[in-house]
Amino acid sequence: MSDDHTHVQEFFTARAAGWDRRFPDDGPAYAAAVAELGLREGGRVLDAGCGTGRALPALRAAVGRSGVVLGADLTPAMLREAARAGRDRDGALLLTDVAALPLRSSSLDAVFAAGLIAHLPQPGENLREIRRVVRPGGVLALFHPVGRAALAARQGRRLTPDDLRAEPNLRALLTSTGWRMTSYADEDTRFLALAVRDA
Repeated sequence: MSDDHTHVQEFFTARAAGWDRRFPDDGPAYAAAVAELGLREGGRVLDAGCGTGRALPALRAAVGRSGVVLGADLTPAMLREAARAGRDRDGALLLTDVAALPLRSSSLDAVFAAGLIAHLPQPGENLREIRRVVRPGGVLALFHPVGRAALAARQGRRLTPDDLRAEPNLRALLTSTGWRMTSYADEDTRFLALAVRDA
């Protein structure tokens, strides 16, 4: 495991038990973001970097009982919290790295990724791997329940022009990895970029 992966696991392991209590009001923002994916009954979706699985109930509701919902995370403690909260009933939990997903190519309709991109050690390679498992025309949602400025203030840092989630930087990254950004919202109450996998 790389140093980057070890750092991510250590960061989230230390916070897993209290994660949901720290952010008790995020449910509606997750549900609204999931709704923008345009999922249909019977769809197949992955929550990449699912953490405690807060998006899984909304994803399950979107695809129904006949759909497939997967939650993948690198940190065992976060998946344990997801199961403890009963979210394993809404989706199968996978302990895995998004850099090497154990999924067939073009097997998913969509990927939902909340807060993931900031923790990717190699965003380009990782977005290409996510693209691999999504069918042509499938959708990627890069989400955070607060916008870039609010998140930076929460973390005690300033926004800089090289911020990966700034629209021009993110659009260029997505384009270079086979995605076409179709919408971008960076507001106090949410960050949501949607992209479609090109053929």
